[in-house]
Amino acid sequence: MHLIQRSVAAATLVCGLLAAGLAAAGNCPAFYVDGRLPEIRNSKMAAATTELCYGVFGVMHSGVTRTPLWSAEHLTAENVDAAKTLSRENSFHPESRLPASARAELSDYARSGYDRGHMAPNGDMPDRATQHESFTLANMVPQDSEVNRHIWAGIEGVVRKMAQKEGDLYVVTGPAFIGGNLQKVGNVLVPTHLYKLVYSPRQRAGAAFFIENHADAQYELLSIAQLEDKIGINLLPSLTPAQKTVMLRVANVRQRKTGSK
Repeated sequence: MHLIQRSVAAATLVCGLLAAGLAAAGNCPAFYVDGRLPEIRNSKMAAATTELCYGVFGVMHSGVTRTPLWSAEHLTAENVDAAKTLSRENSFHPESRLPASARAELSDYARSGYDRGHMAPNGDMPDRATQHESFTLANMVPQDSEVNRHIWAGIEGVVRKMAQKEGDLYVVTGPAFIGGNLQKVGNVLVPTHLYKLVYSPRQRAGAAFFIENHADAQYELLSIAQLEDKIGINLLPSLTPAQKTVMLRVANVRQRKTGSK
């Protein structure tokens, strides 16, 4: 009898581990390092989340903040080259796959003083279909206009150049909500900070840009481990703690004088 019980327990454990592995892979594993979704450490942050998959990026959307918690891309040199041939066509739209009670609307951003800031940027999109997808409000956060149009645009440009040099990068971009004095525009929570993590599978190294969401802010360059500690998300769960300290060399960011793609 004890042998049967042990066998049943072992089978249950195996099934549980397999289920956990499938859950960790998510619905669009191609956009994540080793196919593994980031792991949210804060139970409050994990509430009301919905995974959304698009042509070249994936989003973990929060019905609490009504923003992405992150947008993830496997950014290739080929996609960057293709994106350069496209003019920008604005097509901001609410995400129809989300219930009205959980999603952002265009009215939330109207006259708010904030830009609708892309997390997976339009300038990474290789064709019109994926460009349109990038304008879903599920991929947007309220972003300070000066940050969005200048230093953040510069960060996006540096990452694209890196992808061309490396051949491909994994990129995870998102908002951070730090502290107790948080604001809203309409029903959408305004992030206090923004981050963009880049990981080179060729060099097995990563780095993260981290910046406050206000005019005149300057970015910090962090290791993966340092960023994860700040935001409470295990962004690259397949890497060891030691691997997350290996810094990828990145170019200095120059501020753009025109709008971000």
